[in-house]
Amino acid sequence: MKKWTRWEDWVAIAAGLAVALSTLFVPAVGASVAIMVTLGVLLVISGLVNLAWPGLVAMEYVQGALGLLLIISPWVGGYADPTTFGAAWMSWLCGAVAVVVAALAIRPSMRAHHDAITH
Repeated sequence: MKKWTRWEDWVAIAAGLAVALSTLFVPAVGASVAIMVTLGVLLVISGLVNLAWPGLVAMEYVQGALGLLLIISPWVGGYADPTTFGAAWMSWLCGAVAVVVAALAIRPSMRAHHDAITH
């Protein structure tokens, strides 16, 4: 598999950027800014690592875990308030996107890893 070509990782990067940059536009509630920026940046970094080294299967699981952390972060960070859903919705949506694309990328990453070992 060629480097820098997997659409799943580009989508994960976009989701990370969206959640991190959304803190500029959605009202801050609880620890939303710190959590969303941190997890967003980590999601971007994991996507870049996956693009640069497409056979690192463990990084797909890291992306999925970061997505799950984004999904639960509104409750943990105290920003799942029903009156201010902006930050929570961004976390939930971007986290779900990250989980889905990580799951879709696991098999191609395993194939790239196997091809790298056998060749």
